[in-house]
Amino acid sequence: MSRPSDQKTERYQIRIAPAQKAMIARAAALSHQDVADFILNKVVPEAQAVIEAAEVTKVSDRNFTRILDLLENPPRPNAKLRAAIAALPETL
Repeated sequence: MSRPSDQKTERYQIRIAPAQKAMIARAAALSHQDVADFILNKVVPEAQAVIEAAEVTKVSDRNFTRILDLLENPPRPNAKLRAAIAALPETL
């Protein structure tokens, strides 16, 4: 993940144990990357995975079809739903 020199960048500082710093520097060198590129190549995909896991809901094709059907043809309100609606404040 090479960074163009004309791209604006932000600085990110962390405190790290010397042994961890040495290990990261060694891993970066073995990967033929500088430390910043090595860290970004490892952290950014992990951050994307965490965000996706939190924000994306995956369902099977069968369930997706069922969800669409329920959205297009919602069931009639039952007594519990009518009571919940009646209990709502006038302004939300």
